[in-house]
Amino acid sequence: MNQRKDQTRPPVIENPTVSKEDIEFQHPSEREFARVLDYYGIAWQYEPLTFPTDWDDEGNLLEAFSPDFYLVEQDLYVELTTLRQKLTRLKRRKLRRLRGLYPEVRVQLWNRKDFRRLLERLGIEELGEELIGQNAKES
Repeated sequence: MNQRKDQTRPPVIENPTVSKEDIEFQHPSEREFARVLDYYGIAWQYEPLTFPTDWDDEGNLLEAFSPDFYLVEQDLYVELTTLRQKLTRLKRRKLRRLRGLYPEVRVQLWNRKDFRRLLERLGIEELGEELIGQNAKES
C-alpha cells in the first residue's frame, strides 16, 4: 500500500442518507437482508460510511471500503458477499486493511454460506437460488 507510516489516515467519509424506499441495493441478497432486519425490528443503515484504506503521499484517496449495512444498536457493520469466491478474497483483503487502520470498527463479512445458513434458520432456504450468486443479480 502507498500509505506512509508517519501519515495520518484521511477522515471517514459520510455518505448521503437515502430513505429506505430509495435505496438501490447492489444485489438481491442485500434487499432480502434488509427485509429480515426490518422484520425483526433491527435498526440499520445502508452504506452510511466509506473508510479510506489507501491513499497517496498527497492524501488522494486510492482505495476505500463501504460496508453494506450498519446495525445501529449492535454497533456492527456487515458486508454481504454472495457472488463469486474471487470477490470474497478481495473483500477479506480490504477488511484486513480496514481493521488495521480502524481497530475500533466492528465489521463482519458474510459470504454465500453464511447467507444460506441465515435463510435456512428463517425457513426460507428455497429463496437461496434467487438470492445468492451471479444468477440472482441477473434476474
